[in-house]
Amino acid sequence: MPAIWDLLDFDSHEAVHVFDDRATGLKAIIAVHSTHLGPAAGGTRFWHYAEPQAAVTDALRLSRGMSYKNAMAGLSAGGGKAVILANPARTKPQDMLDAFARAVDSLGGKYITAQDVGMSEGDMVSLSKVTSHVAGLPGQGGDPGPYTARGVFLGVQAAAKHALGTDDMLGVHVAIQGVGSVGGGLARYLADHGAKLTLADVDAQRAADLAVELGGNSVAATEIMNVEADIFSPCALGAILTEASVSALKVRAVAGGANNQLATGHEGRMLADRSILYAPDYVVNAGGIINVLRHIENADDAEINRRINAIPERLAAIWAESDLGGKTPAEVADNMAQKLIGR
Repeated sequence: MPAIWDLLDFDSHEAVHVFDDRATGLKAIIAVHSTHLGPAAGGTRFWHYAEPQAAVTDALRLSRGMSYKNAMAGLSAGGGKAVILANPARTKPQDMLDAFARAVDSLGGKYITAQDVGMSEGDMVSLSKVTSHVAGLPGQGGDPGPYTARGVFLGVQAAAKHALGTDDMLGVHVAIQGVGSVGGGLARYLADHGAKLTLADVDAQRAADLAVELGGNSVAATEIMNVEADIFSPCALGAILTEASVSALKVRAVAGGANNQLATGHEGRMLADRSILYAPDYVVNAGGIINVLRHIENADDAEINRRINAIPERLAAIWAESDLGGKTPAEVADNMAQKLIGR
């Protein structure tokens, strides 16, 4: 295995911490990408990985994405991410959560954790009993999912305007991959605005039930990226835009809530070459972290909404520069974010 700084996804990270608490079974990684704009903020992911190297890659990619996301959203926060390696049964004993909270606390506030895949609001409350470096607690924003979903809806609407010439979603066909908190919330927003929906989820019954509720259709999770639609909205896990999947897309735009949608980064150019508009994921899905970090800047609901409502404006600026300069939207967004974090 190569040294961590030789890994493809190591991006001059300020620190990568590995924790192994044998008494509780905790195995965790906390990656701090940048603290240029403030403490490294990003959620904790609780996930079972087939092999540990995948957890390291996830932590590196996600923490870099948080740096870019927080910077582009105008937050006084850097980027970090934590990954707890779950066992196959995905059990979370209290003593293991306590050990993780101590790990977060040992960093002295350089990393602020929050809710992410596999972690609940209740888990955040539990962590906060051991460390103060927790965001998104009840009364401080809570579950980020609904805020993320609203931001993603605004991003999808902006993509429709740029790629289709209309932000009226009536009759616009959107294929959504993943209908959990974010994808499900997005589907409801779109249904309220008259969009045509095709839904898919690894939990096929969940997708089918939501499709019936909203008057849409559902397909198998393996088929959603082959659906002919106006917009594809990935709202599950990342790295789903590969050479093969991009070649198979039958849409005009990609705009969704999943993190790190481009598997290697080169897929951004492939999308552009196929005239498929790409909405950089960390711009689209910033609603949750904007809300979660409200207490850092003492932001009220009006300010949170103002920042989430600015997502279409940020996307429009990215696409305008891309159209003029020949760089892909992903390249433009990355360059903007890198400047904001002093790189």
